[in-house]
Amino acid sequence: MIGKDQVIRIEKAEHVSDHKLRLSFNDGTVQLVDFEPFLINSLNPLIRKYISLEEFRKFELADGDLEWNDYDLCFPVADLYENKICP
Repeated sequence: MIGKDQVIRIEKAEHVSDHKLRLSFNDGTVQLVDFEPFLINSLNPLIRKYISLEEFRKFELADGDLEWNDYDLCFPVADLYENKICP
């Protein structure tokens, strides 16, 4: 369990299928996050390019954050932790 002064970080990210990633956090929490609704509903072409699975699968972990293409696309860790990314 994470103490109140500790920061939640992503320790592991695994591609499961399509636009779904299994994220493991430093407090032991695991979330299966489906990014497809967010990507499909976005009107921003810079975000929509990640509908391509080839582009989507290029995610990386950087200092506990999940990001694509040097922070071209990223999400607040708290939203990923709660599995609440808004389309």
